[in-house]
Amino acid sequence: MAVHAHPDDESSKGAATMARYVAEGAEVLVVTCTGGERGDVLNPRLKGDAEIERNIHEVRKAEMDRAREILGVTQAWLGFVDSGLPEGDPLPPLPEGCFALEKVETAAEPLVKLMREFRPHVVTTYDENGGYPHPDHIQCHRISVEAFDAAGDPDRYPEAGAPWQPLKLYYNQTFTKARILALHAAMLERTGSSPYEGWIQRFNSEDGQQRPEREITTRVPCGEYFELRDQALLAHATQVDPDGPWFSVPMEIQREVWPTEDFELARSLVDTTIPEDDLFAGVR
Repeated sequence: MAVHAHPDDESSKGAATMARYVAEGAEVLVVTCTGGERGDVLNPRLKGDAEIERNIHEVRKAEMDRAREILGVTQAWLGFVDSGLPEGDPLPPLPEGCFALEKVETAAEPLVKLMREFRPHVVTTYDENGGYPHPDHIQCHRISVEAFDAAGDPDRYPEAGAPWQPLKLYYNQTFTKARILALHAAMLERTGSSPYEGWIQRFNSEDGQQRPEREITTRVPCGEYFELRDQALLAHATQVDPDGPWFSVPMEIQREVWPTEDFELARSLVDTTIPEDDLFAGVR
């Protein structure tokens, strides 16, 4: 079970890993907390399209369905409303009724219900910083941890079905400094330019230097599924620029320099040895 904040997050964080496990016969469920209703249209070809803007909720649902089909996963919506990404100094208040303002217990209950119905052995989500500090990503972390800890307890959320205890909880760590630096260096060496200049500047900023590196416990080899990952992300046409830097690193460089997707083991109820190369280590 992969728990994500918005449609498109599943395709940029752990998608190749999911595609690999689907190919190996695992059942994979993507849980999407919100509809992405407040997301901006980021594809220059689609900006200003009045019909898309009027129907953004339905458009993003259709994009999610296409990405689901490409990855071979199943998918469920929790049904909460996108909080948007507040900007300004000071930051404006979040909109009333949005996901990030829900009580953790209220927002976690439908996720507990899904865990008890789907009965996953492994759950992936974001760390306590949300991967980056979007309020929906942080709330996604909170409810994922709450649901993981509660799903096996018959005294908690008694109306949400028969107890089931997942065995491992991971945090996606796709955009690590080490990975970005490695790809940046490879692109400079082989092409003379890199799409990661902005990332490097942020890493070298005062805020970037103060942010500690996360521990990577688990590196899942999945390079042969990178094309599926990118196809799934491109299915979210309103959210990505197909000519943008995301897709500018040649596959052969990606597979040579960083052929894994990386995770941080946050909880394990089974014995395992770190480092791992499999989310199911100790389970199967």
